[in-house]
Amino acid sequence: MEIINALRDFLWDYIIIALLCFAGVFFSIQTRFVQFRKLKESFKLTFGNITLRGNKAGDEGMTSFQSLMTSIAAQIGTGNLAGVATAMVMGGPGAVFWMWLSALMGMAIIYAEATLSQIYRTRKGNEIVGGPVYYIKTAFDGVVGKYVAAIFSVLLILALGFMGNMVQANSVGQAMEAAFNIPPLVTGVVLGLASLYVFIGGTERVAAVTEKIVPLMAVFFALVSIIVVIINFAMIPEAIREIFVGAFKPEGVMGGILGVGVKESIRFGIARGLFTHEAGMGSTPHAHALARVSHPAKQGLVAMMGVFIDTIILLPMTVFVILTSGSLGTTKNGVFLDGIELTQHAYSQTLGSFGYPFIAICVTLFAYATLIGWYFFGEANVKYLFGKKAVPIYAVLVAIFIAIGSGLKVELVWSMADLFNGLMIIPNIAAMFALYKKIVIATKEYELSAK
Repeated sequence: MEIINALRDFLWDYIIIALLCFAGVFFSIQTRFVQFRKLKESFKLTFGNITLRGNKAGDEGMTSFQSLMTSIAAQIGTGNLAGVATAMVMGGPGAVFWMWLSALMGMAIIYAEATLSQIYRTRKGNEIVGGPVYYIKTAFDGVVGKYVAAIFSVLLILALGFMGNMVQANSVGQAMEAAFNIPPLVTGVVLGLASLYVFIGGTERVAAVTEKIVPLMAVFFALVSIIVVIINFAMIPEAIREIFVGAFKPEGVMGGILGVGVKESIRFGIARGLFTHEAGMGSTPHAHALARVSHPAKQGLVAMMGVFIDTIILLPMTVFVILTSGSLGTTKNGVFLDGIELTQHAYSQTLGSFGYPFIAICVTLFAYATLIGWYFFGEANVKYLFGKKAVPIYAVLVAIFIAIGSGLKVELVWSMADLFNGLMIIPNIAAMFALYKKIVIATKEYELSAK
């Protein structure tokens, strides 16, 4: 545990935060702040032809909407419920400000990722395939490119398929135990089997499930959360003050009860922000690569909406419920409530006995969607490394890790997830820097064609 924490802290404190911040600024400048200039168009492209009829996905890829829903399925996971709670405990309310800032910069990064994934997608037999491994191979030509791409694939399989999915299952296990007194292992086994059912259905089943479950669960969660915040309306100004003052002067809010500094606020805000919206990780491009669109940059604009919905719209729901309910800083047996337990406590302050079951249901739906998304991203890399024959073995292993993860201690699981998430960022961002001119050219081409 100590070794994992030491490696994680070194990686995030000295490498990843600086790398992501620089990448966010760099791609914002190179695309002339596409996340602001094209936000309206991003909305239009995303929701202009929305459908829940279940269009089929197959060898020719997915619809643009299915690709986005698969992407959001991975983004809207327990990070929105448990991750943000952990960020505020470890980094204070000010961590939320840094999560939002990371999202605004992350929109430019994910635009670049999705655009590159479209440019460098290819066909294997009758199947369209794509993802960071294909643009990484191009960025580092020759043998070096093949090795770097392989390293990225291994890191992603470990980070998302195994470690990441253990995080999701862990939060579900805790939530179901707190709400219904169900043993975490039982929850894990059921969740693993339910996930395996989708895994064995391939791309078509993944797309069909995510395009239905994601919009419904997001609306359900948002409506109930808005009601809770309205009930606690008088506390909203104080919650806003805690976020913005805490970002630069953590000791100036809550009487310094959490004992965090600016460094912790920035570090946990950006780390949990990344875990939530995944910009720069190289995960969501696997879905965006399969989108059937007329121009690569068009899917880049759609990809931006995933970060916007996840971190700018939905994440504040949990934030304001926790802050307006006065739950941050609550202790149990002398220890601060953390993760999903803190979120459940916050909702129960307003919803009473309904609070724990509500979050248990939400976290199960959110996590289930993310398990499917992350499995799908990992599967693409398993195919790249080992071929289609290895997919059934991978599917079973992921289901087993889901079952095991439900009963692990949250601190260990989050630490491992942070470490592997950080490691996979490095080759992905490096390749994006090497190919940035392709992104600039694609952006200009699309804008000229749209005139």
